[in-house]
Amino acid sequence: MEPSTTPLIPVTVPTMTIERFSELSGLDEGVIQGHIRRGYLPTVKMGRYRMINVALLTARCLSTEETQ
Repeated sequence: MEPSTTPLIPVTVPTMTIERFSELSGLDEGVIQGHIRRGYLPTVKMGRYRMINVALLTARCLSTEETQ
């Protein structure tokens, strides 16, 4: 049986507010908004709020790491 190549994604926090992502990453909210507009950060719309899709971001980072 082959080992799975599917990246493990943390299930506890699949999304995060822009404000919280700013606190944890150390980037200004304006910088994060720019990254979102350019498509660098994946987001999901929840009601009237736009949240950072941390699960998809993690998966992208892990898949990029594997190819390099």
